[in-house]
Amino acid sequence: EYRGLVKHTGGCHCGAVRFEVWASTDLHVFNCNCSICTKKQNRHFIVPASRFKLLKGADNLTTYTFNTHCAQHTFCKTCGVQSFYTPRSNPDGYGIAPHCLDDGTVQTIVTEDINGKEWEKAVKEHKTIRDMSKP
Repeated sequence: EYRGLVKHTGGCHCGAVRFEVWASTDLHVFNCNCSICTKKQNRHFIVPASRFKLLKGADNLTTYTFNTHCAQHTFCKTCGVQSFYTPRSNPDGYGIAPHCLDDGTVQTIVTEDINGKEWEKAVKEHKTIRDMSKP
């Protein structure tokens, strides 16, 4: 258990992929305007890898990469839903889609726009994004 955090559970649409993640009940979600996040409407919050556990579906995941190939866009082979991924900003953590969490554990969501069209500049200027995957 993690002090001050709750265990959220979630997964893809068809249920083939399931996970748990320890995070606050109050989520800080990024709304990125880079090319892939715009097309997928990828809003996500970031957690350290130590607070994420894939419960089932590893064999049902596939990965898409592009450009630097640092971000690992994982999604379910059956339904196509990306419920989590490895973000370029935090390759040692996970970006979790709050809309893929099961109901009942989230109290509030604060959304922050991030200019992924100018990714290097945006991440350099952001005060905390690189630290969000640190335990």
